[in-house]
Amino acid sequence: MIFGHGIDLIEISRIEGAMKNKAFTKKVFTSNEISYCEARKNKYYSYAVRFAAKEAFVKALGIGLEKGIKWTDIEIINDQQGKPEIFLSNTAKSIFHNLNLTHAFVSLSHTQEQALASVILEKL
Repeated sequence: MIFGHGIDLIEISRIEGAMKNKAFTKKVFTSNEISYCEARKNKYYSYAVRFAAKEAFVKALGIGLEKGIKWTDIEIINDQQGKPEIFLSNTAKSIFHNLNLTHAFVSLSHTQEQALASVILEKL
């Protein structure tokens, strides 16, 4: 059963501008995400879709970035085939389990100007 669905769209230039502040990068992205994005040719596309996915995830939960969830509690990593997956830790993981959610599906896309993410949360 679908528990929630979240979508987020962001201009890539906004993320690129925000990342001039190194504190923003460390606050929002995990070391795994930073390593992945920095290895990409168009790294800001990768950063922007991950930011959008984190926003879409908290929208799907229905609480936004409240209840103590930190940006880095939500990690977007691609598997060996390139499929993006959501990994949770700390408060985000606790809330996910307390709501009896079983899976988070994520889809990422971008143009040259915008990044889009969609997250669907499943519950038994």
